[in-house]
Amino acid sequence: MLPQTNRLISLDALRGFTIAAMLMVNFPGSEEHVFFTLRHTKWNGLSFTDLVAPIFLFVVGVSIVFAYSKSRIGVANAGFQNARVCNASKLYRKIVIRSLKIFAVGMFLNLMPTFDFNDIRWTGTLHRIAFVFLGCAVLFLNTNWKQQAWTGAIILVVYWLALTLIPTPGMGKVMLEPGFNLVAWFDTQFLPGKMWQGTWDPESILSTFPSIVSGISGMLAGRLLQSKLTPNEKVNYLMTAGVFSAALGYFWGLGFPVNENLWTSSFVLVTSGFACLLLGALYFMVDILGKTKGTQPGIIFGANAIAVYVLGDILALFFYGAKFGEHSLNEHAVNGLITLGATPNLASLLYALFFVSVNFIPAYFLYRKKIFIKL
Repeated sequence: MLPQTNRLISLDALRGFTIAAMLMVNFPGSEEHVFFTLRHTKWNGLSFTDLVAPIFLFVVGVSIVFAYSKSRIGVANAGFQNARVCNASKLYRKIVIRSLKIFAVGMFLNLMPTFDFNDIRWTGTLHRIAFVFLGCAVLFLNTNWKQQAWTGAIILVVYWLALTLIPTPGMGKVMLEPGFNLVAWFDTQFLPGKMWQGTWDPESILSTFPSIVSGISGMLAGRLLQSKLTPNEKVNYLMTAGVFSAALGYFWGLGFPVNENLWTSSFVLVTSGFACLLLGALYFMVDILGKTKGTQPGIIFGANAIAVYVLGDILALFFYGAKFGEHSLNEHAVNGLITLGATPNLASLLYALFFVSVNFIPAYFLYRKKIFIKL
């Protein structure tokens, strides 16, 4: 177990299993052979893979509540005593520095392995996590849960109105097509460096705002878990909120499609709903009923979540990049599994799971040594 005694096992497990899922979908044995739901949807729609990133941002929001609840009181009253002002300044400095560290590590991963600064991408998964953490942490320290809920709702509505009412400059009409929408246009004007898809980027500037709402939804769930309600009431509210959010997102998606690349408002609600349901189910099974069997791998991954994510990218240079003869290790493995009778998609998945297991080894070592790397 982790050193803290007041941690939710379900939250730690969800964090870790989400990171494991990230590794699995990011590193298939073969990019050509992947089960449909283990790919990102090309545009509109929702796959298992599309759920992973927003669920992690949801977990970031929940974690902020548990990490900063005591600090929030001091910051809220900071204007009354110089000592509290000093403490507030130190806290904000730590939050900013942590965000910058996460962003810097994201840039390091983007530069690997060539470190060509002339061909650099300034966005990515860790970059988005950094911005969401920064925005949500500052918001949490200065607002109550109702203000947070209203902030999230306003962002989603304004984003929806902007994308569905403002014509794409140069096109003369509203467009929500890949590379031809307000989000992509804004990036071409203000986003430096290269973009993931050439003319557009899934981690864009404007879509960062609704992604912060994914974190806000986690903060609301965290505040619920810290409330004075009984454990069973907390589960009921989590599950109810999850169903309501997912349903509202589905119906909103009929007019404003569920789309991860644009991180649409409907996408936020559907994925936050799923995250609420998942956390509620885990909280009920693990923290209330005490059925912790099977949670240990998630807890181990979650204890050093960002470090494991970074390590996965580094280890991939060998497991996917190094050549052994004419083929890389993953190609040899997938071809071998196919020869033994596995379908190409299954062989690709098995190698991805093998790679997740490889990353588990250093994660387990760090956990056993009680080394917790906090950026």
